[in-house]
Amino acid sequence: MSRRYADLPLHYGHVPPWLAERMTRLGGAIVEALVVEYGKSEVLKRLSDPLWFQSFGCVLGMDWHSSGITTSVMGALKKALNPRAKELGIYICGGRGKHSRQTPQELLMLASRTGLNGESLVRSSKLAAKVDNTALQDGFQLYLHTFIVTDVGEWAIVQQGMNDSSGMARRYHWHSTQFQSYLDSPHAGVTGQNQGLILNLAHKDADNTRKTIVKLTEETPDKMMGEIRKIVMPGHHEVRATDVNLKRLGAALTLAHERSTTDFESLLLLEGVGPRTIQSLTLVSEVIYGSPTRFNDPARFSFAHGGKDGHPFPVPLKTYDETISVLKSAVEKAKVGSGDKQKAIQQLSAMAWRIEENFQPNDFFEEALKKERDQSHLYGGKTVFGDAKPPKKPGAQQLEMF
Repeated sequence: MSRRYADLPLHYGHVPPWLAERMTRLGGAIVEALVVEYGKSEVLKRLSDPLWFQSFGCVLGMDWHSSGITTSVMGALKKALNPRAKELGIYICGGRGKHSRQTPQELLMLASRTGLNGESLVRSSKLAAKVDNTALQDGFQLYLHTFIVTDVGEWAIVQQGMNDSSGMARRYHWHSTQFQSYLDSPHAGVTGQNQGLILNLAHKDADNTRKTIVKLTEETPDKMMGEIRKIVMPGHHEVRATDVNLKRLGAALTLAHERSTTDFESLLLLEGVGPRTIQSLTLVSEVIYGSPTRFNDPARFSFAHGGKDGHPFPVPLKTYDETISVLKSAVEKAKVGSGDKQKAIQQLSAMAWRIEENFQPNDFFEEALKKERDQSHLYGGKTVFGDAKPPKKPGAQQLEMF
């Protein structure tokens, strides 16, 4: 069984309506693109990867490192996918607070409509919550539980607990395809770059846990914590050069803003899309088509649409809307047998990878960040504090002081 978690700084506040609505639209479009390209099982596989999940949240414009990504991303996906559950074959139950406690009822209602085994799904939901909330005794109390299930019964769980004393939240990820039963659980391992040990029900040192997940309550927390893949996000709110892979980010920016350096013949269907939107689409393309090893620096994906608090820069609403429009158009055309535009979007990430091979990162990070902030007002930049303003002219600050 794949069970991984990520530690995130607690971050209070709310998602403003102008961003929440766009998160729903773009998040839904990305998931639909994944379904069209790879199938619904791939969506669950991606959601169960902590680093991909964090990268996905960054592309949607959430604060790149904070606990708020979990609640807002799952809320946006629930709004986007549930009305189309019959079409896409994916349904999301649960949520935050009281909504998490409604998960069993929602699963039973879903089972009555689809013929799935509702009792089995409810049992999986309760056991996962029991393990993460009680068995590990790691100081985190669950306040969010979301259960993502397909129309064939495959499921993933994303849940989150908080520890007020440490100021951290912990997100836990589960995926049903990694085991056949709770009693005897051969697993396929974790796809992607090895980030540490995972909870392995078939491991020679985990004989007690193989008999049943419930037996985890008899183990000491120290033993269990040593068998979990852990990812800890930093406490600082701003995006720093040390938070991103500069070679990968530099390749994406080069592709978007220096077209003479690459072959754009395969991207003719995207002609008319501006460089700033190409930058966003390149990072969105990687979220859809990128390999698991490329998500170990989630902060890089915040260069697609910024962040609601202005880190690394205000959310460029005009670019965000154009990204949604281009992606939704590509997905709709692919569904009727015309996949040229979707292939063009896919090519963006492939071309960035090729540029990356020979790209030599320099001190471009601060320059790129300043450019984004200075030009933010041109792209409808917005944060929770208001609209982005044009940069002050040299000397303006001194004049205002007198």
